[in-house]
Amino acid sequence: MTSNGSRSFLSRLWTYFGPALIVSVAYIDPGNYGTDISGGASFGYGMLWIVWFAGLMAMLLQYLSGKVGIATGHSLPELISLHLKKRIYVIPYWLASEVAAAMTDLAEFLGTVLALYLLFGIPLIYGTFLSVLDVVLILGVAGERVRRLEYLFMLFISIIGIGYVYEIFITHPDLTPVLVGSITPSLDSTSKVLLAVGVIGATVMPHAVFLHSSLANDKVANVPIDERKEVMRLHQIESVVMFTFAGCVNAAIMIMAAAAFYVQGVTVASIEEAHKTLVPLFGPAAATVFALTLLASGLSSSTAGTLAGQAIMEGMLGKKVNLWMRRIVTRVINTIPTTIAILSGIDPLLMLVYSQVALSLLLPLPLLPLWKFTRDKNLMGPLANKRITTILASVFIAIILSLNVMLLYLTLTGATSL
Repeated sequence: MTSNGSRSFLSRLWTYFGPALIVSVAYIDPGNYGTDISGGASFGYGMLWIVWFAGLMAMLLQYLSGKVGIATGHSLPELISLHLKKRIYVIPYWLASEVAAAMTDLAEFLGTVLALYLLFGIPLIYGTFLSVLDVVLILGVAGERVRRLEYLFMLFISIIGIGYVYEIFITHPDLTPVLVGSITPSLDSTSKVLLAVGVIGATVMPHAVFLHSSLANDKVANVPIDERKEVMRLHQIESVVMFTFAGCVNAAIMIMAAAAFYVQGVTVASIEEAHKTLVPLFGPAAATVFALTLLASGLSSSTAGTLAGQAIMEGMLGKKVNLWMRRIVTRVINTIPTTIAILSGIDPLLMLVYSQVALSLLLPLPLLPLWKFTRDKNLMGPLANKRITTILASVFIAIILSLNVMLLYLTLTGATSL
């Protein structure tokens, strides 16, 4: 390819860039902090394999989500509504999908509340109400310009990425156990099963699967159908880049927790304890960077959650939603369980982990129709899945559902514990 051609391609990639960028914050949200810190502090590097594996599954499934939006001109929620046809089927599906979005927002909400406490000493109960206003900050700065919102996401992701480069640098993890933990699967205890399901729920997230199809479809709204194959190439590149980055940050959180707490023989039962423990071990700068990355994670992922909720409601019900009102209502609703939990003394880290387990249990809602639609040649045309893609997606979805069934069995038999 000539240099002019290269510049032309890079220009097109930059123009398209955005959907996977926004969705990728869902994979480095406060829920990931909860599961990754819990896993690293409890099992050292031994559960890194599930972080990498969940990242691979997320990359393929998110690629398929964007693909269905590009190929069909409809978001996944819209296709589900068109497929179900009758409101008697659509409404329950929409409500269940809204539960998934609400559980996602709960984790993001908790992350922001915790970050405000760790950085500024704002009591959790006051932070609960202050965090309702985060929508004013993000949407106020972005206004109606999608590109400006994407630049904000670049800023937040950069803060998280640079922050964890620093955290890894100062904690000095041992490379050998990192490599061993990355390639040696182990589910030899019920606690590991619970954590594995939590990691998957924090990585392959229902609202993100719904959202990516909508964002990708918006990017190609005015692109002729016969040109969408070229757009698919851009989508593929962006997905690989952004979800590889998100997977590395996920792993970095667990590696940091393992090096800082497990290796040091320090028991950490909460994010607050993790923050405090970093000070005597690695200095106040490490604790401050940790809290800053948590705040950036909470703010960015909560905005992605709002966009997802909007896409779900508009796609399934066919009704336009005011983004500001959607955010405020969702946040106000989430103050109720958060306030109850704080006043009852329930550990926010535990809430984060269990919220991610709940998300994993709700994953069939977007994944099963995604699998069905992307292999349908009548719907997808020349962009329908190749056989190997369908097989891989089938294997990944089967693994997710199998782990969920295992978790339910262990829960019903009273065997699970964190």
